[in-house]
Amino acid sequence: MERTVDITLPPHEAGSTALMLEAAAEAAGLSPAQVLGWRIERRSIDARSRVPRINLRVTLSTERPLQAEPVDPPSLPDVSAGRPVAIVGSGPAGLFAALRCIAHGLRPVVLERGKDVRSRRRDLAAINRAHIVDPDSNYCFGEGGAGTYSDGKLYTRSTKRGDVNGILRTLVGFGASPDILVEAHPHIGTNKLPGIISAIREAIIRAGGEVRFGERVTDLLVENGRVRGVRTATGADVQAMSVVLATGHSARDVFRMLVRQGITIERKDFALGVRIEHPQAVIDRIRYHCDVRDPYLPPASYSVVQQVDGAGVYSFCMCPGGIIAPCATAQDEVVTNGWSPSKRNNPFANSGIVVELRGDKLGELADDPLGGMRYQRNVEHAAWQAGGRTQAAPAQRMDDFIRGKASLDLPDCSYQPGIVPVVLDEVLPRAVAQRLRGGLKAFGEKMRGYRTNEAVLVAVESRTSSPVRIPRDADSLQHPGLAGLYPCGEGAGYAGGIVSAAIDGTRVADAIASAVAAQS
Repeated sequence: MERTVDITLPPHEAGSTALMLEAAAEAAGLSPAQVLGWRIERRSIDARSRVPRINLRVTLSTERPLQAEPVDPPSLPDVSAGRPVAIVGSGPAGLFAALRCIAHGLRPVVLERGKDVRSRRRDLAAINRAHIVDPDSNYCFGEGGAGTYSDGKLYTRSTKRGDVNGILRTLVGFGASPDILVEAHPHIGTNKLPGIISAIREAIIRAGGEVRFGERVTDLLVENGRVRGVRTATGADVQAMSVVLATGHSARDVFRMLVRQGITIERKDFALGVRIEHPQAVIDRIRYHCDVRDPYLPPASYSVVQQVDGAGVYSFCMCPGGIIAPCATAQDEVVTNGWSPSKRNNPFANSGIVVELRGDKLGELADDPLGGMRYQRNVEHAAWQAGGRTQAAPAQRMDDFIRGKASLDLPDCSYQPGIVPVVLDEVLPRAVAQRLRGGLKAFGEKMRGYRTNEAVLVAVESRTSSPVRIPRDADSLQHPGLAGLYPCGEGAGYAGGIVSAAIDGTRVADAIASAVAAQS
């Protein structure tokens, strides 16, 4: 007999197998001696009360030991003779589109402008140490996309759009911890993702697909209103009747290419603001109501939102025990993001705090399909100038910013290229700065201790999502003006993170397979 029960325990009891089993057995109406096997199905933290609790869903067996079901990588057929599908970009959308294409007997040809994960590390080090930005290999571009070296958070609200558990199981099959199948807010960690991404690439190649690095797509090959393939900066033409555009949110040259070739794109709302960094101990005190965090609790996180003057101000990509990363894709801009290692054991907590930017805030750029992109670019360039024309980032203590006061000095910060004291009103657009100030005041009232000059604002957090949407038909998922072109993932405006991008990649591959079957 198996029984599944929900229990809520103090952290130290949840961390003790004996105490957890005792509580689960009691909830199931059993004695601990009757339990021959057990398995945790779900785990989450409830920090709303004065004493944090751990919620667990546990399955007990009175007949046999229960072991976690082994998760193997997907079994892929040989597609070396299959119909080619060109996939532009090797982020989660592109890689999962490739895996699903193989499952359908199609041969993916993945074209990545950047380098493989191992070679990419040297270019990240060059940004941090020498302030040199390679426009094709950086935190945003390269194998695995932006998520590879910027955290690997897997929490998503996309459950209505696809099989979230299937995506997570695939990641486990390629080397992720099985814990991601249990945790309410799963997280892989930047230190673990590169190995998983490499394993996916090797599986694609073993199945007969291709993954080509250093291949930046510069043109779509079009004939009689239908895509016929792509051309790359190396002069290579890749012939394919289906092209998946899975470029990520920072491929501005691709957006310009589409406009140049007369392919319709649309401006999309996005958000812009700063990275805020607190000592992790400050966030632990706020969230866990304690001076010293219980060793059975992970570093605390938070999520906040506030309406200010008709626009949302909210936290984005919160990284407990994390690091602020330099994510520019051009030499003359400063862009920040955040990441955490799997253990989340760094002394700082950082989060994007961003302001919604709808068309009415963009002025003369509102009617330009590339208006949001140009707006982003202008602010990032201003941050580069304010930071001394290097990858050093302009920064200001939190309470100083709220009070409109210059910071005479700055606290220690995890941002490796360094931070420079600047009055951020000189960098941020007025509409952003005013709403950001109002949002931070409100967050300080909601979370006592959050508003503090121990925290520092680091500018700018500008790549929260793509500032464009590439339209596609709701059923075929093809661009309405160009048959065979499949806009996909975050860069096309249809995803917002690793899992939702992977889901969209599988949906697009399914649509391609349906179209191919209909033509046969």
